[in-house]
Amino acid sequence: MGNYFKQWNELSEVKAELAERDWFFGTSGNLSIRVGNSPLTFLVTASGKDKRKTTFEDFLLVNSDGKPVEDTHLKPSAEMLLHLEIYRRTDAGCSLHVHTVDNNVISELYGDRGKVVFRGQEIIKAFGLREEGAELHLPIIPNHGDIPLLASELVPHIHGDSGAVLIRNHGITVWGKNAFDAKKYLEAYEFLFNYHVKLLTLRQAALI
Repeated sequence: MGNYFKQWNELSEVKAELAERDWFFGTSGNLSIRVGNSPLTFLVTASGKDKRKTTFEDFLLVNSDGKPVEDTHLKPSAEMLLHLEIYRRTDAGCSLHVHTVDNNVISELYGDRGKVVFRGQEIIKAFGLREEGAELHLPIIPNHGDIPLLASELVPHIHGDSGAVLIRNHGITVWGKNAFDAKKYLEAYEFLFNYHVKLLTLRQAALI
């Protein structure tokens, strides 16, 4: 496992927590964590794995070209390029991408607007927004099966060591300075998605 035992365990623990929430439908989703800076290396989930299980083949180490550093039969997750663009442009330490029903519904509801805005929710303090009337703006980008094209849609929204982008009818990608922050942001966004979908559903039901 080389000299990245600590990062491997940290990412494995995050994967286990997200799996408990059942956020890895049909082997979807991918996770990564930075290992080195000069040269850039990071662990990323292997493609096609059941992320509810823990094995020695969950992750592989890739370099700044997205190529495996070590001899392996494993292939990195299809969306590895999204993680790579984040690490190239920021000092982020961890990036997480999950597909859930609620984040897909929100992305479709607000996709034509290019963003969704949350306000008046206590949990947006997770993003450091503490002032009265603060708003949280989450960009929504179009989905592309061509991953390099999808990555190019993400790039304009990478502004710092933490952030997030919702991909229409695909999933959310979040990143943070470390695994703790990235998971915190992901959990907060998924809370907001779930709350918003339920609120809209109940309001619609009340009109019937």
